[in-house]
Amino acid sequence: MTTFVLVKLKFIYTFLFFVICLGIGIAQNEPSSSNSADSIKVKRAVNKAIYSNARKATIMSAVFPGLGQIYNRKYWKAPVIYAALGGIAFWGINNHNQYKYYSKNLSALYDDNADTKNETPYTSDQLITQKKYYKKYRDMAVMVGALVYVINIIDANVDAHLKTFDVSDNLSLQFKPYSSFDYNNKLQAGLTLKLKLK
Repeated sequence: MTTFVLVKLKFIYTFLFFVICLGIGIAQNEPSSSNSADSIKVKRAVNKAIYSNARKATIMSAVFPGLGQIYNRKYWKAPVIYAALGGIAFWGINNHNQYKYYSKNLSALYDDNADTKNETPYTSDQLITQKKYYKKYRDMAVMVGALVYVINIIDANVDAHLKTFDVSDNLSLQFKPYSSFDYNNKLQAGLTLKLKLK
């Protein structure tokens, strides 16, 4: 009984210790002056502007492909997306119609209805081969169309994020070769990367 009480007391003391530490940590992280409160508001406003634009562009492209690109003012991308999706849709619909045509003729060979006839010169094995061929490319068109749709959404999101990326002349990135001798007179060579903010 006393062991159970001791274990329970240890648990309570540990819990209280963590609660007190958490309270101290929260108190230290609170802004102490109006300047830090203002800087937090500015950061939140900047983050809201960046992420709300990206969210809006993503939703627009998800609802109607190409609309996010138009929102990002990358007008030339919208016709590319429409042409890709239109071409893929034509390819998929054409393959689906051919698949249905060969399926109908295959079923005409095996049904007991005298009114339905095989309109092709193909045998049943050849009809099955044709049917599988067009089904494969119809399914491929659906997958490629879904991939283009997803790429359209990702592109709109990334473009909206890159709008706020700083590409001014105040940034410089330099690659320089590096070489030196260590204490055993062995040559050490490498490459240094320097980022300067002017």
